[in-house]
Amino acid sequence: MLFLVAALLLMGIMLGTAAHLPLPVTLVAAAVIAGWLLVFTIRERRHHEGTAR
Repeated sequence: MLFLVAALLLMGIMLGTAAHLPLPVTLVAAAVIAGWLLVFTIRERRHHEGTAR
């Protein structure tokens, strides 16, 4: 999943609107999105572990 996020970020830098933003802004946005995905993954795994029993 992290590979997918990295690939999408790279594509965004090369082709999309992220190319028009400064690199620090793009990196902060990528870190926020990665953090949100991490929290979402942890919450989903905990939810499914509780219902699997």
